[in-house]
Amino acid sequence: MNGLNSGLMAAALCLALGGGTGCSKSSEAKPATGAPRVAVEVMTVTGADLVDGIEVTGVLSPKVEAEVKTEIPGLVKELYVTEWVRVRKGQPLARIALAETEALVKRAAANLESAKASLLEARVAADRSERERARVLRLKEAGLATQQSVDDSLSDSEASKARIEAAKAQVRAGEEDLAQTRARLSKGLVRSPIDGVVALKDVNLGSLTSDAAAAKPIFRIVDNRLMNLTVTVPSSQMSAVKLGQPVQFETDGVPGRIFTGKVMFINPSVDDADRSLKVIAEVPNLPEQLKGGLFAKGKIVTGSRKGVIQVPRGTLTGLDLEQRTGSLFVVESGVAHRREVATGAVSGDLVEIASGLKGGEQLVSRGGFNIKDGDQVLVANAAAK
Repeated sequence: MNGLNSGLMAAALCLALGGGTGCSKSSEAKPATGAPRVAVEVMTVTGADLVDGIEVTGVLSPKVEAEVKTEIPGLVKELYVTEWVRVRKGQPLARIALAETEALVKRAAANLESAKASLLEARVAADRSERERARVLRLKEAGLATQQSVDDSLSDSEASKARIEAAKAQVRAGEEDLAQTRARLSKGLVRSPIDGVVALKDVNLGSLTSDAAAAKPIFRIVDNRLMNLTVTVPSSQMSAVKLGQPVQFETDGVPGRIFTGKVMFINPSVDDADRSLKVIAEVPNLPEQLKGGLFAKGKIVTGSRKGVIQVPRGTLTGLDLEQRTGSLFVVESGVAHRREVATGAVSGDLVEIASGLKGGEQLVSRGGFNIKDGDQVLVANAAAK
């Protein structure tokens, strides 16, 4: 009790004296410890292989496709295929009714047969004239025929030969006429010009078609076994593009898979509007997973390097891709230090660090926005050190 009373009295005395600091006990004083440490996560910087490339976007299209039109007007008499079925080159797709042309074919065939018969008659008549001329010559030698008879028989023989040539010409004309009418008739049978799949059937039984000059396509056949990827490259990077370079890309149509093609065509001139260069890559497509019209995003591979340091984009502050600069935090002995770095190629979410960071250092991967240069930090994921 005496101790308690003494403490109360000392407290009262201190209050009476204005609460001077000299009345505090040394055991109750709290030394200054500074700001609390900030919790961060770190990652160990390591080098890895880097594929250099030009980021591109583009659209896929079948390398081989054909729009099928009718060559002559007429009513659709028969249809042999529907949409989305596979067809072979030369396979019939539809038939146009050509009754008038069929009649012309029959007439041309009959005329040809008549011409051939006339040729046969002319040859028979020529043989008879030649025999008669030989007989008259023998009689003339025996003094039993006049010169007039010899001349007449010779004229008949020459005329017979001329009739043979005329008949041959008629046969040739008949054959040509028949070939033309048959060719016109064959145009009534619409065939597939390529192997592929019927992507469009814009015709029905009884539809009236026009000639090829004015008609719209009635079928569209596509062959997706080989695709074209058309992309544009900024003129500032076009010098890096070469024929045969690989192209790697992804598409939302087939998620989770990376496709590969090869640069096959480079436009010899740039686009006047945006000064970009059009590049076409061929992409094998077996099995036919890719379809025409799909949007693709990827890169034209221009080379590869080993031991390149790349960091997640989120670890950098003040990132300037044009100036290739940025800053990040590294941890040394529990203290965060801001480091200015030079950046390089960007690959998705990863940014190359060209200088300012080396392998083995501890990079702040999370929590960097809460710290400043010189702050003491607490590494939350100590296993990463």
